[in-house]
Amino acid sequence: MSIDPAKPFISHLIELRKRLLYCLITLLIVFLALVYFANDIYQLVSAPLIKQLPAGASMIATDVASPFFTPIKLTIMVSLLLSAPLILYQIWAFIAPALYQHERRLMLPLLASSSLLFYMGMAFAYFIVFPLAFGFFTQTAPAGVLIATDINHYLDFVMALFIAFGVSFEIPVAIILLCWCGVTTPDDLKKKRPYVLVGVFIIGMLLTPPDIFSQTLLAIPMYLLFEVGILSAHFYAKKPSTKQVKK
Repeated sequence: MSIDPAKPFISHLIELRKRLLYCLITLLIVFLALVYFANDIYQLVSAPLIKQLPAGASMIATDVASPFFTPIKLTIMVSLLLSAPLILYQIWAFIAPALYQHERRLMLPLLASSSLLFYMGMAFAYFIVFPLAFGFFTQTAPAGVLIATDINHYLDFVMALFIAFGVSFEIPVAIILLCWCGVTTPDDLKKKRPYVLVGVFIIGMLLTPPDIFSQTLLAIPMYLLFEVGILSAHFYAKKPSTKQVKK
């Protein structure tokens, strides 16, 4: 009796559809739970700028529908970020059957740590970088210029920074994956420390306002995370083969 090769493929598609459905349901539930507080969420996100605005200045809406749609758009993004661990779990549940036992033990901590590091990067941006950046921008405005930031433009700006800092804090996970795949080794990365040190300051210059203080606030955590990645990679890096070819 021959086995139809299409059946395993169809079963994978059914499983994938189920996992995607779980992801959409999770996102929808989180969004419905948060949409009532959409304006409060936007007020929380805009607080770092509002605190730095001079007396008499405020944020504005240059589009008629912005006061309604901008908080809703932010709520959708927040729902996606809060649902990320559950979405990653669904991805893990889909690929886990194809992994070996030791690979499962290695990947599960990586998934959990990647979510935690991303949230830490966003928190670092909100509590440390935003007050410094917005304080710098508002203090350098030319005389006679009234600062009035559009709420939609502000949202685009801060979300870009949230994502940039969240991704930057994924450095340890990226290093572990590179070492695990055999692309590089912890010893090779140690030799490149001077280049990495220069690189993180360049990235800090590109992602932060043009003052040395805020650049350093991003560059130092990135370099420390690089060192954490090297230390952690020793547990994931492929061990060199002990077999030697007989001469």
